[in-house]
Amino acid sequence: MIPPEVDRTTGRPGMALWRILVLGVVRLNLNWDDDRLQEMANQHRTLRQMLGHGVEDATPYQVQTLKDKVSLLTPEILDRINQLVVNAGHQVVKKKLPKA
Repeated sequence: MIPPEVDRTTGRPGMALWRILVLGVVRLNLNWDDDRLQEMANQHRTLRQMLGHGVEDATPYQVQTLKDKVSLLTPEILDRINQLVVNAGHQVVKKKLPKA
């Protein structure tokens, strides 16, 4: 799902892949517009912690960066990620179940 020209360790220019995922999930699930997403990404302490910012890190998010990067994470891609996570979770549960 990650284009070959994108570095898997650093993400896309302007935003790490993890931050794109977190912001994309939040935006789609809460049905926020770009302005609301920017406001929350810049001001909400818990969301900023999920994005990997420390308490003193005031790095701002710009609306255009959010539009350019988060829009790449489509509902179809999120569905594929969801299936991978569910399948991985099933593998973990199978390993922990006692054999009958």
